[in-house]
Amino acid sequence: MRSRFLYIVCGLVLIGVSVKAQSIIPEDSLRQQLLLLQTDMDRVKVNLGLAQAKFQRGIALATIGYSVTIAGGLMLGRSNDKLGQGLLIAGGVTGIAGTFLLVDSFKYLGRASGNPKRKR
Repeated sequence: MRSRFLYIVCGLVLIGVSVKAQSIIPEDSLRQQLLLLQTDMDRVKVNLGLAQAKFQRGIALATIGYSVTIAGGLMLGRSNDKLGQGLLIAGGVTGIAGTFLLVDSFKYLGRASGNPKRKR
């Protein structure tokens, strides 16, 4: 009975050692994978930095533009009607430009993800 148990334990140990020996990854492969991972992370950081800068500029520009539009709208129908109309147009154009920057900043996030852009 003891000998059977000993044979079973030895057999399981030998099987475990052979499986472990087969799953060892070469050191060069690990270094390559680590360098690829580091390169991917650097690319992600650069794209996120670009997205953040463009996003912040877009928020600032859109906020200023739409604030000017509101100020222009408040001036309509009063003594400064012409100025109000000019502020409406200028603020609207500025707000649209800021919104375009906001939307455009998301292309860097797409690049950071590494997923190719799908065309519909």
